Amino acid sequence: MIRALRRRALSLAAAAAVTLGLAIALPSSPAAAAAPACAGAWASSAVYTNGASASHAGRNWKAKWWTQGETPGTTGQWGVWSDQGACGGGGGQDPDPDPSGFVVSRAQFDQMFPNRNPFYTYDGLVAALSAYPGFAKTGDDTVKRREAAAFLANVSHETGGLVHIVEQNTANYPHYCDATQPYGCPAGQAAYYGRGPIQLSWNFNYKAAGDALGINLLANPYLVEQDPAVAMKTALWYWNTQNGPGTMTAHAAIVNGAGFGETIRSINGALECNGGNPAQVQSRISKYQGFTQLLGVTPGNNLGC
Repeated sequence: MIRALRRRALSLAAAAAVTLGLAIALPSSPAAAAAPACAGAWASSAVYTNGASASHAGRNWKAKWWTQGETPGTTGQWGVWSDQGACGGGGGQDPDPDPSGFVVSRAQFDQMFPNRNPFYTYDGLVAALSAYPGFAKTGDDTVKRREAAAFLANVSHETGGLVHIVEQNTANYPHYCDATQPYGCPAGQAAYYGRGPIQLSWNFNYKAAGDALGINLLANPYLVEQDPAVAMKTALWYWNTQNGPGTMTAHAAIVNGAGFGETIRSINGALECNGGNPAQVQSRISKYQGFTQLLGVTPGNNLGC
């Protein structure tokens, strides 16, 4: 009896060992793959062109062709939107924003300017923000994102997607010295050509921007093409303080609800607005609409000038 019980116990122990061994040998089931981040939230007022992405109802969608006001997923298999599958988080708002509080993340900046010149860096842009702390930090989150999108859309237009650092037509270089100014052109008559994201030009603009920023740009305008932060600061100087040919600064245009069109007027209104060059105006608008979509906000009203 004792011998039989012992044999039974040994058999059970062996079975347990085999079971345990099988349990250890079995591979654990793989964790479910995380859903991709959501693209910028779809907006009924936004214009989407072929290949543009948007998120809606927890899914990413890609436009097949030009569309506006057609809700993703509601027009069947012949609709303009292609279902890209479920998404999680994102929605145009980066889960890891810059510590500075800037509403555009590094990843979004890279997406906006995939072919940019290495001179134009995200770090240079963030470093420049301290010069104008109200920029993209005034108003509610929608206003902040619209201002960042408007600024970046305009500088993208001015520089071919942050590709050009200096004005391409060198024949214009000697024309930007106003010798009637009491301070003259100490860096040389041909030294004040367009540079940076908004192509700062003329000796009096270098003098004014340098005075405002505490940098002697009149004596050394070359800093604008040598230091990424200085380049961005000159663009922010113009954006936040200069009316240009308009009636308000570009910053005020967004913050006070005048619309993106007034930022165009402040930058190049005399040449583009009021029918001057509608193709150029539309180019700026299209870029702005794309950037607001990426940041997950609607572009607002009064887009043209």
